[in-house]
Amino acid sequence: MQIKRPKGTEDITPAQVYKWQYVEALMREICALNGYREIRTPAFEHTELFHRGVGETTDVVQKEMYTFEDKANRSLTLKPEGTATAVRAFIENGLFNEPQPTKLFYFTPCFRYEKPQSGRLREHHQFGIEAFGSSDPSIDAEIINLAMTVYKRLGVSSLQLKINSIGCPKCRVEYNKKLKDYLSPKLNNLCETCQDRFNKNPLRIIDCKEDRCQQQITEVPLILDHICEECSEHFEQLKVSLDIIGLEYTVDPRIVRGLDYYTKTAFEIVTDTIGAQGTVCGGGRYDGLIEQIDGPSTPGVGFGMGIERLLIVLEKAGIELPIPPSMDLFIIGLGDAGVKESIKLIHKLRDNNIKCDKDYAGRSLKAQMKYANKMNARYITVIGEDEINNNKIKVKNMENGSEEEIQLNQLLEYMKNIQQGAK
Repeated sequence: MQIKRPKGTEDITPAQVYKWQYVEALMREICALNGYREIRTPAFEHTELFHRGVGETTDVVQKEMYTFEDKANRSLTLKPEGTATAVRAFIENGLFNEPQPTKLFYFTPCFRYEKPQSGRLREHHQFGIEAFGSSDPSIDAEIINLAMTVYKRLGVSSLQLKINSIGCPKCRVEYNKKLKDYLSPKLNNLCETCQDRFNKNPLRIIDCKEDRCQQQITEVPLILDHICEECSEHFEQLKVSLDIIGLEYTVDPRIVRGLDYYTKTAFEIVTDTIGAQGTVCGGGRYDGLIEQIDGPSTPGVGFGMGIERLLIVLEKAGIELPIPPSMDLFIIGLGDAGVKESIKLIHKLRDNNIKCDKDYAGRSLKAQMKYANKMNARYITVIGEDEINNNKIKVKNMENGSEEEIQLNQLLEYMKNIQQGAK
């Protein structure tokens, strides 16, 4: 029986990986413009980190984590999201001792056991932003703008920014009472998970995706109507910052996000181009998370953006990313002398940062030409005994079909000039 990839995972082949490289390079460029530095963290962590950081009442912790015991009987979990891990690294490596804010970005695989569908895989890849050490609402606006900039630079226009404030622990005491008063008569009609959430964290019920639960909360009290003065002022200043930047937004009081650590700002970027899974980026503020994981009291804000989902948006929008040439030059060596000369030349060219290749499968001249074309080579040259004896070769431009005759011993200089844009 043929071994196949696990359900909910995807192979990223060379025919597709250039798209990933393109968007990742753009993300790195935008992060550098905004002063964010890259961090890389392990693919698995102690399970306790996610129980304490993500939240016991979330779907992620209750239903979706890949948890296992190692040979020393320690409980470990493949990371289901990036923020808790980044917070752990911030604390463990003493980054709080550096000048604040600490502005980080990362690319990471995330693992969640859920029903695979378009844009939602059991292993997906996330571009994440975290800013630690500032409670200023303008940094919330900055990271929202950064996320929007990624999509805008890629040419995506059908985006809607939705924002909300979900308050702080101080506001939620009173709000949770009102929420429970509303939900109490409906409790038996809620799903089993939400019945459990009722006492632990009733706010999570608003985020439930079950139809039966959504039908019970059509007139639920909204936390935006019950936030404290401090949270209200923070939200107003966020809107002022977004207005200054020129970002259009909609206040959506039902956004609560799916993780327990959020406070104050919560936001989503949505599009109608990918069907039911319309959220293409989400995040917010988590001012208590670092302290909750035994770090110093430090505010934080960030987002996660699924790269698979981003690529689906580009495809649905008909946006083609440029395919880079796989090589600058393909050398076809004919006969024993030509093959030996091609071997010598490709290593000389590669030593000078010229991307080049040759045939390794014993193909005919015609087959090598076809192969070079499939490999998207910019130029082709043929070297045989006559070319070596006469010290002359023809270099063909595969884009326009033109040919130029040059001296064989000038090939390196010729390709350098092409690389520098002289030709």
